[in-house]
Amino acid sequence: MKFTAEQIAGILEGEVVGNPNAEVSKLSKIEEGDEGSLTFLANPKYINYIYTTKATVTIVNDSFIPEQEITTTLIKVEDAYAAFSKLLHFYNQVKLNKTGIEPQSFMSEGTKYGENLYLGSFGYIGQNVVLGNNVKIYPNSFIGDNVTIGDNVFIFAGAKIYSETVIGNNCTIHSGVIIGADGFGFAPNENGEYSKVPQIGNVIIEDNVDIGANTTIDRATLGSTIIRKGVKLDNQIMIAHNVEIGKNTVIAAQSGVAGSTKIGENCMIGGQVGIAGHLTIGNNVRLQAQSGVARNIKDDEVLQGTPSLGYTDFNKSYVHFKNLPKIVAEVEELKKQIINPKNGNNG
Repeated sequence: MKFTAEQIAGILEGEVVGNPNAEVSKLSKIEEGDEGSLTFLANPKYINYIYTTKATVTIVNDSFIPEQEITTTLIKVEDAYAAFSKLLHFYNQVKLNKTGIEPQSFMSEGTKYGENLYLGSFGYIGQNVVLGNNVKIYPNSFIGDNVTIGDNVFIFAGAKIYSETVIGNNCTIHSGVIIGADGFGFAPNENGEYSKVPQIGNVIIEDNVDIGANTTIDRATLGSTIIRKGVKLDNQIMIAHNVEIGKNTVIAAQSGVAGSTKIGENCMIGGQVGIAGHLTIGNNVRLQAQSGVARNIKDDEVLQGTPSLGYTDFNKSYVHFKNLPKIVAEVEELKKQIINPKNGNNG
């Protein structure tokens, strides 16, 4: 799909300096721009590239005045970075705006769906499913019975949404995500074997949630596992049964939250963090990468380490951790002097 500089300037409310009919069909970094590409200049560190870039069109700030000859057509805007971000969003919407039901897909009778549905090949829609407007379900995806999905939801290839799941509006679920699989519930019996505890709850995903590739969210034993409004989950995260994650909390890759833990609002959790079960994590908590959490955490705490310590305490302690060999050697030397005072320095 091609756009002219004039069309792009219209979207961004910018001014064209150069050829308004210059056409672009792809996006690029300014240092890697080539013919037919659109790029931007926002960071002064990259200003030299404006004079050598082969990009056809470049978005710049209103204040930019070239000091040398340039070949690229400029689109001047108030904030080049924000304008380019807006354009990326627009480009993504156009690229992903598929509609229609492709061959080899299956939709159960009685499925209710809104306008502009896209169902890719080999997609499966179970019984009593309700889909909102502008839902996009990419190939090889599974939507189980009694699932409800709101408006403007993207479910990318290979995602699996088990029965009874509820998904709100404006959510993105990436490839390989599994929502609603059984929680890890087993009870030991008198023979030392484990009997499965039925998992009969569901998962609720509220509005504006993003779930990264290969992340898994287990259904509740009873009640619901709940991901609140605005939560952002990275790739390869494990959320266990009956967990609740408060609104606008973000969690980085390879983290895991054990069963029945409640995480508050506006928390930031780094990669590879492990959180034990049946805990309460307060609001505005910061957990640094690879922290191990085994206790309740109050609002506004910042923790690091395993077991996790206060962030400042951890950094102070780390100074001593790395100096332990030297400290041990000094202690051994002091012990020798105490045992054999003649060997010491008596001044």
